[in-house]
Amino acid sequence: MNTEAAKSLSYAKQHLKRVLAAWDDPTDWADLTIYGFYCLEAAIVAAGLHIGLVFKRSHTEKAEMARQLFQSHGLPDVADFLWDLNTARKASAYGDVDFPDLDAETVADKLEEYVEAVSALLGDGSNDQNDQKSDEQSSEEH
Repeated sequence: MNTEAAKSLSYAKQHLKRVLAAWDDPTDWADLTIYGFYCLEAAIVAAGLHIGLVFKRSHTEKAEMARQLFQSHGLPDVADFLWDLNTARKASAYGDVDFPDLDAETVADKLEEYVEAVSALLGDGSNDQNDQKSDEQSSEEH
């Protein structure tokens, strides 16, 4: 696995943990949107690096990369979702734009689905939930 792609996927998974902690009631919209946006961008970059896409590190380029990954590799189509998260991030952080119509649970689900799809593309066999369950079982045995 490309080490830069693996590094980006690791960031995406770290951000996803923050997303999963933020979405439930009461929703922490600031954390959900900021870390959701970071998560999605990192996952897109991981997939792009893995397949050798050349891009500039701008939000626009990452949205275009997401479209390419959808069209050529069957990853979920998240280009418009990336823009929604960016707008929501700005609304939460600065209040200078209107908050888009988003459902917290759906945001978390889409992000989790995308990170899992990128993990599969990269051949990353780790599954954080299974790892956590294994750790819990191991603790119970000792």
